[in-house]
Amino acid sequence: MSMGTNSISCSLQRMTAMLLRHWYLLSGSWTRVVELIYWPAVQMIMWGFLTQFLAGKTSYVAQAFGVFIAGMMLWDSMFRVQLGVAISFLEEMWSRNLGNLFVSPLRPGEFAASILAMGLIRTLVGMVPVSFMAWWFFDFSVYGMGLALAAFFFSLVMFGWAIGIAVCGLIMRRGLGAESAAWGAMFLILPVAAVYYPVSVLPGWLQLVAWSLPPAYVFEGMRALLVDGVLRSDLLIGAFALNALYLALGFIIFLSLFESARRRGLLLGQGE
Repeated sequence: MSMGTNSISCSLQRMTAMLLRHWYLLSGSWTRVVELIYWPAVQMIMWGFLTQFLAGKTSYVAQAFGVFIAGMMLWDSMFRVQLGVAISFLEEMWSRNLGNLFVSPLRPGEFAASILAMGLIRTLVGMVPVSFMAWWFFDFSVYGMGLALAAFFFSLVMFGWAIGIAVCGLIMRRGLGAESAAWGAMFLILPVAAVYYPVSVLPGWLQLVAWSLPPAYVFEGMRALLVDGVLRSDLLIGAFALNALYLALGFIIFLSLFESARRRGLLLGQGE
């Protein structure tokens, strides 16, 4: 029992050390903090003014004002989580630090867990100020969704983690030539994620694709809450079940590609 407790304690210390490394890197650079807030702020203001203009044109769009803003913010949260995970990993590659990390007692799973946590922290640093800006500029608060917002947000965080950690494995195995996947992977699913329109507007075969992805369940649930005032627990349960599957798959991909990169001696040669 004592050995098991000591092993868990050492594991937590290593993960905390990695998390602190990236936190110091982030908190010590105001340009990185500004960048986290800048892009979601620009998108929120752009969509806010667009939907405010459209709100005066039709009663439907006036009703959908909050849906557009909330959809944009939740989508950007998911994207920021995925990108935050990838950036935390790329920081190690750009500094040629992967080899140093993995000759230490740090385990691949601990490394993965630490950059997932950092992805969430980066997202909160960027999105919390923007959520208050939405209230300030447009008198709309996503916090009006109550506890449902936490469920929607964490479900999207899980999916962002799954994509982010899989992308990290791909970059580790293929090198910085695959770096573009960090920026573009999430946008591949944007057309079928049902962010700004319901799944029902998609062709039948794309609806099948959409319902195989957790974000479609989250955004359909968000619309049901904001437009109809109904919390669809069935959609939330479906999203979390799929997210558990995708997150497990993401870890399997990461660990498999890590092992492949390790066997080929690629860890020491990665960098700019």
